[in-house]
Amino acid sequence: MAPILLTRPPLLRFMASCFFTVSSFHPHSSSLLSPLSKPRISFPLRKLWIPRSVHNAVTPRAFMSSASTAEAFQKNESSKAYGSDQIQVLEGLDPVRKRPGMHIGSTGPRGLHHLVYEILDNAVDEAQAGFASKIDVILLADDSVSITDNGRGIPTDLHPVTNKCALETVLTVLHAGGKFGGANSGYSASGGLHGVGLSVVNALSESLEVTVWRDGMEYMQTYSRGKPVTILKCLVLPDEKKDLQGTRIRFWPDKEVFTTAIQFDYNTIAGCIRELAFLNPKLTITLWKEDNDPEKVEYNEYFYAGGLVEYVKWLNTDKKALLDVLSFRKETDGITIDIAFQWCEDAYSDTVLGYANSICTIDGGTHIDGMNASITRTLNSLGNKSNVIKDKDITLSGEHVREGLTCVVSVKVSNPEFEGQTKLGKGNPEVQKVVDQSIHDYLTEYLELHPDVLDSVLSKALNAFKAALAAKRATELVRQKSVLRSSSLPGKLADCSSTNPEDCGINKQRIENGWEAQRKRMELHGLARTFQS
Repeated sequence: MAPILLTRPPLLRFMASCFFTVSSFHPHSSSLLSPLSKPRISFPLRKLWIPRSVHNAVTPRAFMSSASTAEAFQKNESSKAYGSDQIQVLEGLDPVRKRPGMHIGSTGPRGLHHLVYEILDNAVDEAQAGFASKIDVILLADDSVSITDNGRGIPTDLHPVTNKCALETVLTVLHAGGKFGGANSGYSASGGLHGVGLSVVNALSESLEVTVWRDGMEYMQTYSRGKPVTILKCLVLPDEKKDLQGTRIRFWPDKEVFTTAIQFDYNTIAGCIRELAFLNPKLTITLWKEDNDPEKVEYNEYFYAGGLVEYVKWLNTDKKALLDVLSFRKETDGITIDIAFQWCEDAYSDTVLGYANSICTIDGGTHIDGMNASITRTLNSLGNKSNVIKDKDITLSGEHVREGLTCVVSVKVSNPEFEGQTKLGKGNPEVQKVVDQSIHDYLTEYLELHPDVLDSVLSKALNAFKAALAAKRATELVRQKSVLRSSSLPGKLADCSSTNPEDCGINKQRIENGWEAQRKRMELHGLARTFQS
C-alpha cells in the first residue's frame, strides 16, 4: 500500500484557539496595557481527515521513543539471553573477596583497621569468658599484625560436620564458630555473633599464619587469601612450656583488596585497646609498634583495675567535676549492666558511650535509649517531689538533664542483636527496659540519701533550661526584627530603628498640625461640617 502523507495542521492557530478563551479578555482580568486585551483575529481551523486504514498512527514523540527502545534492545542483544547460566553461585570465602565492604565497612583505612578489631574482639571474648588475662598486639615493620592471647586456644580436633579440623573450619567456612549460644556454645557473652570475623580476615589477607598452644602441643598452619597453603603442623612443647595455651594470629592484608596503602595507625588502634582495657578490669593489653628506625618504636601497656570509674575520670580529666563518679553493676534476667556517670560544672554538652559485650555501639542502641529515658524521668520526678523545681509547669527535657553529663553504659547479653557485621548499633528491646529500671532504682535511692547532690544536678539542669529558653526568645526576636526590616512600607513610612525617642516616637504636636491642615483643605471644598462631625 502506498504511504499516506499526513498534512501538518496549523499548530499556532490551533493553540491560540485553545488557550485564548473569551474569559482571558475580560476587562478585569488584565490591564489595559496588556497585549492580550487586543481583539483576537479569528482563523478558520482546517479539518484533517485520516483514513480508517491507518490504524497504527502514532505521534512523532511516541514513534521516536519506540525506535530508540528498539535500537537499544538491538545493541544489547545479550540481555535477551539472560538465563540460568548468568546466575553466579559464590562458594566458600569468594563472597567476602567479591564484596568486602559488606563485612568490614570499606576497603579504605576504616576497613583495614576493622581487620585488627575482628581478631582483637575474639581475644577479648576469651577474657570475658574468664579464660584469658593478657593480649599482646604487635604492628610489625612488614605491614603485618600479630595478636596473641593466653586463652584456651582454638580447637584443633576433627569437626564432625566438615570432616576437617576445627581450626581450618573456623578459618575457611563462613558462619562457623562457637558463639551462637545454646548448650553447645563456648561463650556465655561475646562480641562475636555468627562466626565470620576470623574467616573474613583470612579471606582478605594475602597471607595468614595461625599458631595454637593447647594440651601441651603447638599447632601451626598458613593460609593465603582464604585457602590453606600448608597442612596443620603439630609439635610437642618442651616440659617448661607444657602449660602454655592460647592463640596467635598474624596476617598481611591483601593489597589487591584495599584501595589505600597498607598502613596501620598506632593511635587509632591504641584508642580501641584503651577502651577494651577500661571495659575489662582484669585484662592487660599491650601494644607494640616495630619500626626499622629505633626512634619510632612505640610500646604501651593498658590495665585499669577501676574499670568504668577510671574510664569516666579519664574522659573528664580536663573538666571540673560537679560530684564524684557514680557507678553500679547489676545482673538481672541474664543481662549484666555496668554503668558509671558524672556531671561536670564547666561542660555544656553530654558525652555518652555505649558498649555491648565490649563492642562500642557508635550509633547507640536500646541500652542508650533506656539510660536517656531513665535519667530524664527520675530527675523530673525527684525535682517535683523535693520542690527544687518550684514551677510545676517546668518539665526538664533530656538535653537539660544531660548537660555536662559523662556516662558510660556497658551491657553483656548472651544473645546480642547488632546492626550489621560492623556492629554500629544494638537492638535488643529487652535491654532498654532493664537499663531503664536499673538506673531509676539506683538514682532514686542515691539522690534521696544525698539531697545536696540532687540540688547540684537539678540546679545545673534548670540553668540549662533557662539558657535554652532565653536562646529561643532571642532567636525569635532576631527573626521578628529581620521580618520588619525586610518589609517594604509605603510612602514615607519606615520602621523605627533609631534609639532616639524624638525620632521614633509619635509627636502629639505633629498630629494636631496634620489634622488642622486637613480641616482647612476640607473647608475649601465645603466639607468642614462633615469633618467636624
